[in-house]
Amino acid sequence: MSRNPLPERADSPIFRVYHEQVDLRTQKRIQFIDLTELVAERVVRSGITHGTVQVQTRHTTTAIVVNENEPLLLQDLQELMELWAPSDVDYRHDDLNVRKMPFTVDERVNGDAHARAILLGSSKSLNVVNGKIDLGRWQKIFLVELDGAQKRYTSIVVMGVTREDDSRAESSAEVEHVRLRGVS
Repeated sequence: MSRNPLPERADSPIFRVYHEQVDLRTQKRIQFIDLTELVAERVVRSGITHGTVQVQTRHTTTAIVVNENEPLLLQDLQELMELWAPSDVDYRHDDLNVRKMPFTVDERVNGDAHARAILLGSSKSLNVVNGKIDLGRWQKIFLVELDGAQKRYTSIVVMGVTREDDSRAESSAEVEHVRLRGVS
């Protein structure tokens, strides 16, 4: 038995994918940069009402974490990172005399930063509900710098549904639409 597809309704949701790269400059060897407002702004720009937002660092010596923005806690976390991956240990990655992979002349001694980044993770996926990131009361989104002051890139992708008449998405960002058939 053949089924006819559901008719397309004018008020049916639109599936949208929004992407933006954010360029930042870090200032310290280890630094927690609160991205919460920046990511929330991108969710609003996307026009997406229900879906997910993915925040990803584009570096192997930074991380993305969700935690509380309380100065003593952040200090504790920095001290824990020194215990997890001490900076005064000889990492094979930093021995350029034996390393076979290509490296640049200004290569940093940063084996500890790579080890810390792998423990913390490079991305977070969060729910978007009613056009807002669904964070808990104290939760904040951080880019964690682990390798000193430099330019960094973070990729933000918001995916989900919105109504056709919602025109908040900026035309300068990469946005794709797909009409969902039969969804109300």
